[in-house]
Amino acid sequence: MGMIGGGGGSFIGPVHRMAARLDGMIELVSGAFSSDPAVSAATGKSEGLEPERTYADWHGMITREKTLPDEIRPHFLAIVTPNHLHYGPARMALEAGFSVLCDKPLCMSVAEAIDLYDTVHRTGRLFCLTHNYTGYPMVKRAREIVLSGEIGDVRKVAVEYFQGWLSSPVEKEGNRQAEWRADPSRAGIAGAMADIGTHAFNLAEYVSGLEVVSLSADLHSVVPGRVLDDDGNLFLRFDNGASGTLLASQIALGEENSLSLRIYGSKGSISWHQMEPNSMTVRWPDKPMQIYRTATSFAELGMAAGRHTRIPAGHPEGFIEAFANLYRNFALHIAAVNSGTAQDHILDYPGINEGVRGMKFLEASVASASEKSFWKNL
Repeated sequence: MGMIGGGGGSFIGPVHRMAARLDGMIELVSGAFSSDPAVSAATGKSEGLEPERTYADWHGMITREKTLPDEIRPHFLAIVTPNHLHYGPARMALEAGFSVLCDKPLCMSVAEAIDLYDTVHRTGRLFCLTHNYTGYPMVKRAREIVLSGEIGDVRKVAVEYFQGWLSSPVEKEGNRQAEWRADPSRAGIAGAMADIGTHAFNLAEYVSGLEVVSLSADLHSVVPGRVLDDDGNLFLRFDNGASGTLLASQIALGEENSLSLRIYGSKGSISWHQMEPNSMTVRWPDKPMQIYRTATSFAELGMAAGRHTRIPAGHPEGFIEAFANLYRNFALHIAAVNSGTAQDHILDYPGINEGVRGMKFLEASVASASEKSFWKNL
């Protein structure tokens, strides 16, 4: 793979590189890691890349890399930049014949998202969007239980994502990660909703198997002087008639990375918490609750969870491993397409459809909030 973004000072760039390497299937061969040529060069050197394949900008990288022989040309490009630099590189990469793996949210608007959707289908390239929480084994098992009908018809979905790291104006104190997330020219139309709300929205749709058809949003910029939202509360309506709530906040002081999902059906319910990712609970009205644990029994966990479990029971599987599951599935899909042996189970990663859904969610949320929580259709 080649990488755009993720240079020195980046949080997510090293995460992507660690995840990509975990299965020994993917080699980083080129990169434009920063808008600062010196930072890009230093990152390329630290990653052991050839100097001529470390670039000062992404445009020059794509232009040259597409001319290289097949045996050294990247199979895909990973885009790990701030939000405003997703659309341009992704579109150019697709047009140049590269498959693309991109951080979320997909881009800056629904119009850009639809154009990328059309470009993916027109070029025939593959596209992965890194909603990494879908890579956890217990999330896979939760989805299987819900889709099988085991807990009955879904009636209510509650998802929340709480962090506390933006409880003060750290974007004005030199925190680079906060700086661009608080800047509409780089983050887009939303703050917390774009950064973590999209993860919560994606998780709710992925596990429930349903789509949100309308929402009512109440968004706030709690920290004085902050332009974009740092806290939000949403009501959701799903396509089967179920109701839901989505809470996302980055000013929840004391919270670390508290993402949780609860789905209530007509026969039972499931719950999963990202900070205790190895466990998933199923509750019943007439028998003791069940707690599923990663790697304990593949007969009980099912094939999807089993395929995404990496280590023996009792050893925590977390953020890097979930990211790596997306990279592995994407790499397997690319290899299968190239060899003509594609199999359905390796298609299990978020793609361009989820990217469009995420942008529709953001635009509807911001529009609803601006009209004092008026219901908006997706």
